[in-house]
Amino acid sequence: MKRSEINDIMAEAEAFMASFGFVLPPFAQWTPDEMRANAERAQAVIDGRLGWDITDYGAGRYAEMGLFLFTLRNGRLADLQRGGGMCYAEKLLISKQDQLSPMHRHYLKAEDIINRGGATLAIELFGSDPDGAFDPEAGGRVMCDGIARDFAAGEVLQLAPGESVTLMPGDWHAFWGEGGDVLIGEVSTVNDDETDNWFREPIGRFAEIEEDVAPTHLLVSDYAKWLG
Repeated sequence: MKRSEINDIMAEAEAFMASFGFVLPPFAQWTPDEMRANAERAQAVIDGRLGWDITDYGAGRYAEMGLFLFTLRNGRLADLQRGGGMCYAEKLLISKQDQLSPMHRHYLKAEDIINRGGATLAIELFGSDPDGAFDPEAGGRVMCDGIARDFAAGEVLQLAPGESVTLMPGDWHAFWGEGGDVLIGEVSTVNDDETDNWFREPIGRFAEIEEDVAPTHLLVSDYAKWLG
């Protein structure tokens, strides 16, 4: 993805979120220079990979297969492993109309996916085989706003604004906006996007960036390179 495209997506996404009353935390507005200047006191932001995250899954077709995310808070894996402390995370996502977030599951993370506003959020579901791999014949059971719901292999949930689904680590899922763009909330256990995503197809989690202009704000995937 070109950095200019990413800058434009950031501006569009912030306006979309604001239209539903969501305001990002102050560090979201920092320039790369401000992020460097504040790196010491913002070490928890950097270590937790809080902030902007825009991906085309390495395919170069963001409008067709991509996702906007902003990580608002994220706990520590060590706390999750010992069973106490900050074991939770929260994100805001934007799934644009017909923009696919491809089929995947998580190894550790359980998550609530919430339609916070906009159009319908479509979520395609499959179960796992005994080894946790994708099984095209497997259904399963999820919780929708606290109500148990069985699903058949390949069933598509239609979540209206205010509705949610709870996905456990073995639940394979893909999603997209149906009928328009959707603002999504994600509340989960500790998030680790570098190691906790198992995609059905061999794709990447993060975009490769062509630096055609300077970044407005850093992506979480920029931190290691830009902040050293």
